[in-house]
Amino acid sequence: MTHTTTETSLLESHPDSFVHLHLHTQYSLLDGAIRLKDLIPKAQEFGVPAIAQTDHGNMFGAIDFYCRCKDAGIKPILGSEIYFTPGSRFDRKAAKRSKSVSTQDAEESSRQIHHLILLCKDNTGYKNLCKLLSQAYLEGFYYKPRADLELLKEYSEGLICTTACLKGEVGYNFFTDQDERAVSAIKKLHEVFGDDFFLEIQENGLDEQRIVNEKVVAYAREHGMNIVATNDCHYMEPEDAQAQEVLLCVQTGKTYHDENRMRMTSQEFYYKSPAQMREAFSYAPEACDNTLVIADRCNVELSWTDEEGKQIYHLPDFPIDTGETLNDYFARESREGLEERFRGPHFVKRIQEDDWEDVQKPKYYERLQYELDMISEMGFAGYFLIVSDFIKWSKDNGIPVGPGRGSGAGSIVAYALSITNIDPLPYNLLFERFINPERISMPDFDVDFCQAGRQRVIEYVTEKYGEDKVGQIITFGKLQAKAVIKDVSRVFGLTFSEADIISKLIPDELGINLERALELEPKLHELIESDPKIKHIFNIARRLEGLYRHAGIHAAGVVITNKPLVEYCPLFKGAKGEKVIQFDKDFGELIGLVKFDFLGLKTLTVIDRAVQLIRRDHDPEFDIEDIDMEDSEIYDFISAGKTIGVFQLESSGMIDLCKRLGPDNLEDITAINALYRPGPLNSGMVDDFIDIKHGRKDMTFPFKELEPVLKDTYGVIVYQEQVMKIAQVLAGYSLGQADILRKAMGKKKIKLIEEHRAIFLKGATERGFDKKISEDLYQLMANFAEYGFNKSHAVAYAVIAYQTAFLKRYYPSAFFAALLSTELANTDKVTQYINDARSFNIDVLPPDVNESLWHFNVTPENHIRFGMGAVKNVGEQAVNALVKEREENGAFTGFIDFCERVDLKMINKRMIESLIKVGAFDSVESMNRKTLLENLELVVAHGQKIQEDKELGQTGLFDM
Repeated sequence: MTHTTTETSLLESHPDSFVHLHLHTQYSLLDGAIRLKDLIPKAQEFGVPAIAQTDHGNMFGAIDFYCRCKDAGIKPILGSEIYFTPGSRFDRKAAKRSKSVSTQDAEESSRQIHHLILLCKDNTGYKNLCKLLSQAYLEGFYYKPRADLELLKEYSEGLICTTACLKGEVGYNFFTDQDERAVSAIKKLHEVFGDDFFLEIQENGLDEQRIVNEKVVAYAREHGMNIVATNDCHYMEPEDAQAQEVLLCVQTGKTYHDENRMRMTSQEFYYKSPAQMREAFSYAPEACDNTLVIADRCNVELSWTDEEGKQIYHLPDFPIDTGETLNDYFARESREGLEERFRGPHFVKRIQEDDWEDVQKPKYYERLQYELDMISEMGFAGYFLIVSDFIKWSKDNGIPVGPGRGSGAGSIVAYALSITNIDPLPYNLLFERFINPERISMPDFDVDFCQAGRQRVIEYVTEKYGEDKVGQIITFGKLQAKAVIKDVSRVFGLTFSEADIISKLIPDELGINLERALELEPKLHELIESDPKIKHIFNIARRLEGLYRHAGIHAAGVVITNKPLVEYCPLFKGAKGEKVIQFDKDFGELIGLVKFDFLGLKTLTVIDRAVQLIRRDHDPEFDIEDIDMEDSEIYDFISAGKTIGVFQLESSGMIDLCKRLGPDNLEDITAINALYRPGPLNSGMVDDFIDIKHGRKDMTFPFKELEPVLKDTYGVIVYQEQVMKIAQVLAGYSLGQADILRKAMGKKKIKLIEEHRAIFLKGATERGFDKKISEDLYQLMANFAEYGFNKSHAVAYAVIAYQTAFLKRYYPSAFFAALLSTELANTDKVTQYINDARSFNIDVLPPDVNESLWHFNVTPENHIRFGMGAVKNVGEQAVNALVKEREENGAFTGFIDFCERVDLKMINKRMIESLIKVGAFDSVESMNRKTLLENLELVVAHGQKIQEDKELGQTGLFDM
């Protein structure tokens, strides 16, 4: 992906062409309506040599744009229309009244926030623009991410500057007849950028712009300065103009007919041809020529691979203080970790088997060495050590971590290093599903943490590797079918209920678009054809559908780098001050940023709280890792459908499947996780699985050699790993090659599937397998693969399902108390779990000021005391203060005693009123709730007086 520059200038090679240097794509959120998929083909049609991307205040789409342009043979010019303040970026000044132009955002106008175009000449300029935009967000954000003159001076190297539109400092001051200020702005920018500074003019049909153009051209010609022509493109075609106006209304929360809304006021902001631009600027041809001059100067060349074509990853160096090499340290830690595993609970029974030393144990070391060699050769040892380190830290600091997630659970090295808690050998899990040399990409461990501790882990890695080297990942919300209809309807004045009627006609199909909705729902078509206004709304919505609506933060992804993040990409500031990279996970990965997924899993919190209650009330040494995973009582419990609240098995459909299938081992629960999805359910595959398990159908195999691969699933292909093994056994594929086949099938890559069909059949027939049966089996695999499940993931989650079923079966009070505590704000779930607890003869008692905690608690009688956290208007800090007073100074003896003792600055009347209404004082107070509510003001006032007197050191006669 390289662009070759030549000695010939673009003015010589493309003398009549024009390069758009001021252009807003879909990444100018709710402002740019130019989709890159439309822009690049149009640019090819026009025969232009280059295009610039200058989105508002960001470079969100820089890599996307760069790659698409390179693939199309067009030079990409990376840039941004930054927000610039003439003052300091640290200023937070109150708004000032000032004259505004029709195209100007009200906040920008009132707070003197201007626009400025910056374009990257080279890689230094690219890095400098990344740093400048990052500082604008992290230091200068005030309504907009603002840069100032100080930042321009610091990061000007490698950048070209143009003065932007009417919102630029130069254009704004010329239009408002503040010519001296405009000239002053020109001089300070020219001083910073020298010959790389250009005065920008536009022909967009605006009267204000004509005034500015005359002044700019006159000044430039008088002072020998460069001018450049642009069109400030916001949409592709003239007929998109109204859709663009609607987009601005969505952004600003205005309606289309609001006279005071921000508007473009002409239909000229579209992607024009070179001929159109040359004609519009016939009075200043040099302004068009200069677009080619600038394009000649801009030669950013980005590469993310080394000289051998291998991906470069920007991982931090894992600190090693033993003097060993990274790979030697990695191998020793893994071997020692595996030996530690052999001494742990998972191997208590295994090491007592007769063939442990001679047969089983050598297999573990053989698999370990195989994985170590591949991981080290592919350069991933540091990655494994980094993940292992933060997981071990989490466990050492009481933060529960899941047993594994995704294909990483298929690695024995991950198991040895405590990254996962799944021994892959008994379950025939394949390492090649996670890493293999034929699919060279960074391994990706998704790690589940207890929700309450996840943030502490992020803080740990931030402290260990440096605040400037750890960040989260941006995501983009889109104007999807239902949302865009609601947004556009609001803009055109429809009521919420009217918009809701239209949006509800759009079928609830995953990823549905408006075109598809029209095909599926005749009533929608009828409504559109019968009402011109709705037809217009629908047409506008179709133009806007799929554009980005807002930027958010990836739910789990964290990036950790060896150098400051800003050396590789620009940063964005989250709503809570988070440091976020401006590229989404896919483009972040493309440039070599490694994503670590820190996921919060509620069930780990449930298990942890239940274990704490069990240790408190039953067995101080209880360890969830020591439980018997072959307990028939648990499988009977699951088969009876008693799985409400059990991880992954609590829906009505899952309960029904558990009853029908009757699992009697962990393999069956693993299969349930994989089978309960639309594909297997609709294909009849689940029925076959159940019938074969219960002997109603015979178990058969296409070839006897596949029995070891398919016997655990009764001859039915359930997992992706089985597809890989079939390809290996029958056709001689390596597991790495088999993973490529599995991926092609799963993603329906028809061309690749057909290529492999011939390879598969050739390999099978050479090994003596019947061609017709092999062909049928290949087609079965191809059909299956679209809903094949990752067995490593299914096993890991089956373990959590079993653990929660174990807790519910043997310690139901602790389990329900923990479960209810994680659903404090979900009334429906609380009600469901309370009803289920009663079926286990467990009473859920009302809140009580002398027994309740913030979470649900188990009483000495093994009933559950309602958690105060589930009571409306009750805060956690207030409850903690109440409990602290109770523990330090004894139980409350009555309502008056309570009001005299608790901190009434934290525990307010509203909270006390809620506690009265739910009966929290019933056990300590003879007065009924009605009486307490009637006297609440009086008793609280009395309590406040008592507390004030204590603070002043006053005591009564009877206090002495």
